Amino acid sequence: MIYDTAIIGGGVSGAATAWWLSRYETNTVLLEKNADVGFGVSKANSGIVHGGFHHPVSSLKAQLELRGNLMFEQLRHELGFPFERNGILVAAFSEEEMTTVRKLYEQGIANGVHDLEMCGRERMLELEPKLNPDVVGGFFVPGGGTVEPYCYVFSLMESAIGNGVELRCGFEVVSGSYQDGLWTLQSADGREIQARYVVNAAGLYADQVSARCGAEKFTIIPRKGEEYLLDRTCAGRPSRVIFPVPSKHSKGVLVIPTAGGTTMIGPTAEIVEEKDDNATTAGNQKRILSLVRNMINGISERDCITAFAGLRPVLAESEDFYIAPSEKVPCFIQVAGIQSPGLTASPAIGEYVKDLLKKSGLSLAEKAQIKYFLPARHTAREATLEQLDKLHAENPAWAHIVCRCEKISEAEVIAAVRRGHTTVDGVKFYTRAGMGRCQGGFCSTGILQIISRESGIPMTELTKRGPGSTLLAGKLGDLEVKA
Repeated sequence: MIYDTAIIGGGVSGAATAWWLSRYETNTVLLEKNADVGFGVSKANSGIVHGGFHHPVSSLKAQLELRGNLMFEQLRHELGFPFERNGILVAAFSEEEMTTVRKLYEQGIANGVHDLEMCGRERMLELEPKLNPDVVGGFFVPGGGTVEPYCYVFSLMESAIGNGVELRCGFEVVSGSYQDGLWTLQSADGREIQARYVVNAAGLYADQVSARCGAEKFTIIPRKGEEYLLDRTCAGRPSRVIFPVPSKHSKGVLVIPTAGGTTMIGPTAEIVEEKDDNATTAGNQKRILSLVRNMINGISERDCITAFAGLRPVLAESEDFYIAPSEKVPCFIQVAGIQSPGLTASPAIGEYVKDLLKKSGLSLAEKAQIKYFLPARHTAREATLEQLDKLHAENPAWAHIVCRCEKISEAEVIAAVRRGHTTVDGVKFYTRAGMGRCQGGFCSTGILQIISRESGIPMTELTKRGPGSTLLAGKLGDLEVKA
């Protein structure tokens, strides 16, 4: 098949672009080098839907952030991913910080953000009683919120696939050439596809993909952010996202009541050399805990259940997004430098890229029929006893709780595998199995057995996140598995 459009990269930008194109009579394929979508930059996202006040509206990132923010209610209604518009509080702890707060507030007003509220100490504590009583003031952004980033990406792609988009995972683009009106893209494993248009949404590796296709030369610099996840029972969990006063290169260390019910603190903002540097340090954990405790009460290191790091793809040449047709090669759209607030902006990024493709000559006729809504997803954790009784009557697997910490049933794990998520991380991100206090210590074996049974993949070949992450190794009786 010759595709109309090939999207390189299955993060929030690529998935949102695929979702938009799925509404039109056009053949689209999304190419993801990992074993599943959302396994790159997007999986370690803070999950914040930003409020549109950090960046001037003259920047492309601010324009797309503002539009993207407004799209999440409709997307949640159609696709069913976890999303809460619980608001953002920017907290100041000195009069000097209040000067910066006023500038951010004024910038938000200039950007057209609605319902911003400057707050004194009493109002801040009313909005969030867990704030440190030393808070001087701040401002409230009701339009901010939180989303589960991996579920969001999965939902976008599930909808896109249901409306005709093809997904190819394990497809790492190593070369691209344009001839006679067609792009030929080759994967590291020798596979090839042809397409009339290419969208480069390769995240941290967008600079490499651009070079391999003979397009612009630019540099993506990884900016690492360490995050620490706290248990559901954390006494310091706020009701709103708590921001400090930002610095030049970072929005600061935040306290985030995640859409999944846990609390996240972080991130750091550190330039690193390697694009796979996901290490976390005890020193940064200590520093983050100290900063967070200055903002909010009830945070304890005993509540920390895991640590991880995400890498933001920052353009060396600019802090803004780079979304534009290539000026060096035809029919090639660059979507690079999508750092914060890329998640918030992503629905608008997808729409923007769709419009760029149309302006570049791609024919886009709206489909007569579209599957707007994904089937409703049930969860054992949120179901009432009456609902569980009904679900169990239809399928006994609902009565078998595989992950006790997050209350995830066997039926939910089976559903994830049948939707194509055949790695442990894929199931984890789809269902939350393994995300709780024990971090998979009790449920991993059961999850592996279900994945193997439902997918037909032998236990010895199952992986955490794809090639190079085999989970079982060693010798047991006559069975030997080499790492």
